[in-house]
Amino acid sequence: MELQVKVAQAVYILNHDSQSSNRVAANQWLVQFQQTDAAWEVATSILTSDHHHHSFVSDFEVEFFAAQILKRKIQNEGCYLQLGAKEALLNALLVAAHRFSTGPPQLLTQICLALSALLLRAIEHRKPIEQLFYSLQNLQSQDGGDVAVLEMLTVLPEEVIEDQNTDSSLVLARRSQYGQEIISHTPMVLEFLLQQSEKRFDGGIQLHGRNRKILRCLLSWVRAGCFSVIPLGSLPAHPLLDFVFNSLQVLSSFDLAIEVLVELVSRHEGLSQVLLGRLQFLKDMLLLPALTKGDEKVIGGLACLLSEIGQAAPSLIVEASAEALALTDALLSCVAFSGGDWETADLTLQFWCSLASYILGLDVDNGRNMKNNKDIFLPLFSALLDALLMRAQVDDSTYSEHSGTVDLPDGLIQFRMNLVELLVDICQLLRPATFIEKLSFGGLASVNMLIPWKEVESKLYAFNVVADVVIEEGQTFDFSFIMQLVTILSIREPDELKGFKYIVYRSLADVIGSYSKWISSFQANAKSLLLFFAAGFTESLSSRACANAFRKYCEDASTVIYEPPNLEILVWIAEGLENSNLPFEDEEEVVGAITTILGSVPSKELKNSLLAKLLSFSYEAIAKLIDEDNASQNPAAYLQILNSAARGLYRMGSVFSHLAASSLTVPASVDCIPGLLSVFWPMLEKLFRSGHMESATLSAAACRALSVAIQSSGQHFVSLLPNVLECLLTNFASFQNHDCYIRAATVAVEEFSHKEEYGPLFVTTLERFTYAASIMGLSSSYICDQEPDLVEAYTNFTSSFVRGASKDILAASGSLLEVSFQKAAICCTAMHRGAALAAMSFMCCFLEVALTALLESMACISEGSFSAVAIQVISHSGEGLVSNIVYALLGVSAMSRVHKSATVLQQLAAICSLSEGSTWTAVLCWKSLHAWLLSAVQALPVEYLKQGEAETLVPIWLKALAGAASDYLECMNCNGGNSSHRHMQGKGGRVLKCLVRQFAETHRNIPNLTSFAITK
Repeated sequence: MELQVKVAQAVYILNHDSQSSNRVAANQWLVQFQQTDAAWEVATSILTSDHHHHSFVSDFEVEFFAAQILKRKIQNEGCYLQLGAKEALLNALLVAAHRFSTGPPQLLTQICLALSALLLRAIEHRKPIEQLFYSLQNLQSQDGGDVAVLEMLTVLPEEVIEDQNTDSSLVLARRSQYGQEIISHTPMVLEFLLQQSEKRFDGGIQLHGRNRKILRCLLSWVRAGCFSVIPLGSLPAHPLLDFVFNSLQVLSSFDLAIEVLVELVSRHEGLSQVLLGRLQFLKDMLLLPALTKGDEKVIGGLACLLSEIGQAAPSLIVEASAEALALTDALLSCVAFSGGDWETADLTLQFWCSLASYILGLDVDNGRNMKNNKDIFLPLFSALLDALLMRAQVDDSTYSEHSGTVDLPDGLIQFRMNLVELLVDICQLLRPATFIEKLSFGGLASVNMLIPWKEVESKLYAFNVVADVVIEEGQTFDFSFIMQLVTILSIREPDELKGFKYIVYRSLADVIGSYSKWISSFQANAKSLLLFFAAGFTESLSSRACANAFRKYCEDASTVIYEPPNLEILVWIAEGLENSNLPFEDEEEVVGAITTILGSVPSKELKNSLLAKLLSFSYEAIAKLIDEDNASQNPAAYLQILNSAARGLYRMGSVFSHLAASSLTVPASVDCIPGLLSVFWPMLEKLFRSGHMESATLSAAACRALSVAIQSSGQHFVSLLPNVLECLLTNFASFQNHDCYIRAATVAVEEFSHKEEYGPLFVTTLERFTYAASIMGLSSSYICDQEPDLVEAYTNFTSSFVRGASKDILAASGSLLEVSFQKAAICCTAMHRGAALAAMSFMCCFLEVALTALLESMACISEGSFSAVAIQVISHSGEGLVSNIVYALLGVSAMSRVHKSATVLQQLAAICSLSEGSTWTAVLCWKSLHAWLLSAVQALPVEYLKQGEAETLVPIWLKALAGAASDYLECMNCNGGNSSHRHMQGKGGRVLKCLVRQFAETHRNIPNLTSFAITK
């Protein structure tokens, strides 16, 4: 009794104490109490005893807590209970179920869940389901026991059959067996439910509550498949079906009755025909009154049911019987219902899609009747299109004057996404010509007329959605109505284009982008469209759509835009981007499209003149930052100048990138990149040597522009390489949190590392990066997780260096590569996925290059060669590498590293195997790998490994490593020293990867995983 009082006190504190510390303490005590054996007895006593002697706390709270304790303990420990204890607990729970049969309902549900869980673990009984139903019959005979039986029958199928993923402690076969036993009791259960449905009560509230319980129970058994044991022919006349239909007419039970019918239809194909026979009742007695009153609950429920009936048997609907046409007419009424949000119309979309797809799939050889039936439905889909366009409309209420932006409701956005497939099907059914005719905007000739913008926008949305179907049809259409809209919107003053009209602007831009190939064929449209795009760039709502449409139009109408007036408009647009405040990605679309056009201009003089205008903003913004005394500027003004310069640099990068693409199609004599480079680099060099580079934003923009210029300029950039790398190294030394300098240097290495004369320059670059304080500080996984971008940048640089440099340069960089390799081994233990994988990629790269060199020089590995250097690096770093790889396979993030970890270990084993038979055996051999692996396992804390795992893991892994090494070497020998990434396909590689994955899976939940790294 004393422990029971303590439980009650703790529950009270947990639910009602104002001090959070007290609530936390109470929660901890209750959690610990649940683990004790005494919890069984205390919880059972609380549920079966009439007097608790703790008036300070609600009995319900304590009793509910006790029921939850028993449910959890049964789920976790029930299979360990002795037979006598299980029987006693079963009887106690049955007593508790009867005791609380009148409420509270949540408590009764918890008790029944505990009973179900206990039943599933009653493996000693040959037929536990039989025993349960016998107990339920006894319970039903007691006063009020039928309520408890009803609840138990509700939760039993859900727990045993439906929720098979909630409890992994149960064998699937046992669940399946119990499920079959439960279904065998279907006749008894249905008879019980029928008896309950026929009972009469004095109070209406009590009757409605009982009916809801009956429907909940029936729904549970329908989902379990109970009607599968009943002959289909007897199902239409089953009395419970009448009970469900009668429940539809009572508002309190309507929703559950709909759920039962929907489940029945989805599980029993023949029931659709039965329900079609009752359609007139559903339509006249329920749907039409609900439409008149605007009852969204009833309309939505019926829309769901009718859609399910139609989806279950589209072949019946296509027969166009009176019932089928009544169903489609009813669903059309649901779509056209204008009250509420878009949920009701959304519920019908799957039906319309299935019907349209079925009709489209009808073969012409099916006969004249089928064709006639198909024609019957065309007016229906035409009317459906009208209704959908109405429901897809946006109205002025979606515009928030307070925020100053248009906010489409989430429901409408989702509805439009779901509507796409159906609109495409309707377009195919009606044919594009008819579809577009229904979307035409007659009478837009007058600018001053009152335009129905909501209708216009909805039709534009639909027109854009079906673009692929219309274009595939190949038939051209009159797009004059599109150009009319372009003209009307373009000539309006900016203060007129606000709110909802910018949604129209965006939708119109989407349409132009989708049909740009056709629209661009008319030269007269070019000026109007370019001005339309330019105006759309200034508004955030329409800027992205206009940028995308502008790019597509420039690609499709390039010959038209080459006209001098249009080229001038392009430059004017570029000059106006400064005031548009476009996001960088949108501005890049616009600048890229303009650059592609200008880069293909045949006249070099004209091209250079236009490009100079295009870049004038960039030059001016950067020059202003460099030349003016910004120290005297106030912070806000300086920040604006800084951001303008960064935007200018991004624009220059975009220009270089797209000029490189267009230069492939023009003669070298017209190539303007060298001229741009002569202006770009002196300006950028001056910027690099200024104090402004402390700004991370400016540094990132400058390095991006430089990287693109290097990639685009090719051989034109070679002579600038020493100055470029010096600037990058100097700035990184000053601002070591700016990893963009390493990334820019990586681009230079990738482009020019093959040039032998610059080998020493790249070695110096590697040295200065490696010995920078920030890189040397990467000494643990914790620090690597604080600087993941730096880790990725550095390891990507070293990977590029190793891949591109000659063997002589790599040999001269031995000490640097050893430091880099050890740093990568540390970084691979980081929790950050990108950092860890980048580090592993570098190690894979180094080991593969080392293996290639070893295979080429096995006959004679001379001192000072790269092969010798690689062996020394690996012998010095191997212990730390293996230990860190093993550590990287611990914890929740390990699964993403399985492949690369297995690859590194396979490559390491291959190198040790090769070295075994060489003159360098004393430095590196198979015993080295054995010792490293043993050391790695022994270094792990005891709690990280399972009992006996330390003794068995090393020999099993060594055997797998030997097979994997053989696979790798065989693969490289067959491919001329190139692994071709097929090394994991051999048996040895697969076994190793399987072991690594298994180790990672079984060590995912390591407690208190701490920062770790072995450097040697």
